[in-house]
Amino acid sequence: MLLWINGPFGVGKTHTAHELARRLPGSTVSDPELLGFGIHRMLPRALRDDFQDFPVWRHGVREVLDHLLRRHDGPVIVPMTLVVPQYFEEIVGALRTGGHQVRHVTLLAERETVLRRLRGRGPLPGLAADRWAAGQLDRCLTALRGPEFAEHVHTDDLPLPRAAEAVAAAAGLRIAPYTGGALRQRMRRARTTLRSVRFD
Repeated sequence: MLLWINGPFGVGKTHTAHELARRLPGSTVSDPELLGFGIHRMLPRALRDDFQDFPVWRHGVREVLDHLLRRHDGPVIVPMTLVVPQYFEEIVGALRTGGHQVRHVTLLAERETVLRRLRGRGPLPGLAADRWAAGQLDRCLTALRGPEFAEHVHTDDLPLPRAAEAVAAAAGLRIAPYTGGALRQRMRRARTTLRSVRFD
């Protein structure tokens, strides 16, 4: 099965995905953003618009996930903001039509919560990517509250382990109990953040 974790940029999708993968044996995280960054690197900066607007990105994500789902026995976890209904249908809808079991959960939080998370993430707060994400926040929050993007999990008051548990419950998955204290959780978050930082 595929579990798509949606939500505005900065809400905590990637951290939640990796926490789930850690507690869900046999699962893997597949990040469509990597394909988007590959498209960007083929273009001069002046032409690097939203890579989701490129049909090749949507087609590529669908094809890669279809390939992965046909060959990987465990759950596939996808952390990716997807707010345009047409794009959602082209990827998630097509995977469902193709016979795959797809669960979709949207992480939501209040605007100030997401802005605070954006300001605090990464070793170099204020990167252009974070400024871009903040500029997309209102558009994302408005779109993702729609019924086509349910199931919704509100994360304002949820620490990461509880957010992962709420997503798992919404998707009908049973995950291992949380282990480790606050220090270990901070170290795990830092490793995930460092792996996700993009400088271009």
